[in-house]
Amino acid sequence: MTTKERYESAKELYAAIGVDTDKAIETLKNIPISLHCWQGDDVTGFDHDGPLTGGIQTTGNYPGKARTPQELMDDIDEVLKLVPGKHKLNLHASYAIFEPGEFVDRDQLEPRHFAKWVEFAKKRGLGLDFNPTYFAHPKVKDNLTLSSPDEETRQFWIRHGQACIRISQYFAEETGVPCAMNIWIPDGYKDIPADRLGPRARFKDSLDQILSIPYDKSKVYVCLESKVFGIGLESYTVGSSEFTVNYAAKNGIISLMDNGHYHPTEVVSDKISSMLLFNDKIALHVTRPVRWDSDHVVLFDDETREIAKEIVRNDAIDRVLLALDFFDASINRISAWVNGMRNLQKALLYALLTPNARLKELQNESNFSELMTMQEELKIYPFGDVWNYFCEVNGVPERENWFQEVKRYEEDVLSKRN
Repeated sequence: MTTKERYESAKELYAAIGVDTDKAIETLKNIPISLHCWQGDDVTGFDHDGPLTGGIQTTGNYPGKARTPQELMDDIDEVLKLVPGKHKLNLHASYAIFEPGEFVDRDQLEPRHFAKWVEFAKKRGLGLDFNPTYFAHPKVKDNLTLSSPDEETRQFWIRHGQACIRISQYFAEETGVPCAMNIWIPDGYKDIPADRLGPRARFKDSLDQILSIPYDKSKVYVCLESKVFGIGLESYTVGSSEFTVNYAAKNGIISLMDNGHYHPTEVVSDKISSMLLFNDKIALHVTRPVRWDSDHVVLFDDETREIAKEIVRNDAIDRVLLALDFFDASINRISAWVNGMRNLQKALLYALLTPNARLKELQNESNFSELMTMQEELKIYPFGDVWNYFCEVNGVPERENWFQEVKRYEEDVLSKRN
């Protein structure tokens, strides 16, 4: 049977339970996922030569890491060839591109330092998202940035945040797509602090100053991301979940939840419905924690599927800003990117192929026997045939065939990088 014939067979089976597969495919095609640039070069960036800091660690030494802006762009192009749909590109401020002999520090960054990224995005019809980079810099003093008691340090990072808002608005105006600008800081302490309130009060004031500059909120979606801990910051994190959720709610910005930034027994899928009740929009960094916030490649696993289900069955596709966040240097980096992107799309399709209205009825009727039966039987419906057809109609390889192109690219391009 051809891919189309398999799809037509699957379409009939899904129609029998009230699911329109054509509609699911059309919907999925228009859900943008923000592809994180930092998978391609192990979070190195282009504005420093020092180590990765801030409680973050990239492990592995697989050959072929991108070393220049052009190499990173080439690698992103390779990923986009293998992923269906139109998406966004997520940049960190540390990926500024300077002219030969030019350099400015992070508090002096301007839109022109990202003009080549805008040109890249516009040629490919991509939106751009952005992140201030509050790590891997000599002015991270004693593991603190926006919460530092040293006023010179704190003001430097405030100016950086303000510069990033201006750059984000430039992105939105150039691409015609709103830019999600996410603030995350690694600030915290390795051991039990003597003062928990003081750093958070300084962080609050720093955010107030960053947001005090004029910007168009219809173009720049400022997000605030929490974290539980980092390496060397195990006992106290300034930007905790309670802090970020409350600050975002009070100041009209967007809460961003990274599903690796919580305690091991917490799941973001359970938080989404509560957040949607009280927020017009929320943002997600989809990753895969293993033991700790280790940012493994996203799989088509239980939690990824549950996250997608919560978005789809609550009619929140237009209210949830989706981005990936992982970095694995132990495997082919292109493969990591493509697997993560396609797996999140698979999870969204799986949710779109679920008869959500019927399942809600069964729950409300307390018909838990039939509910369990339907939920279990749906797991072996011919979802894969619909996914393969989605890939075919979007002009990308289906099944594992895309990996042959990754192998070719590794042999022709990545293996030649020293």
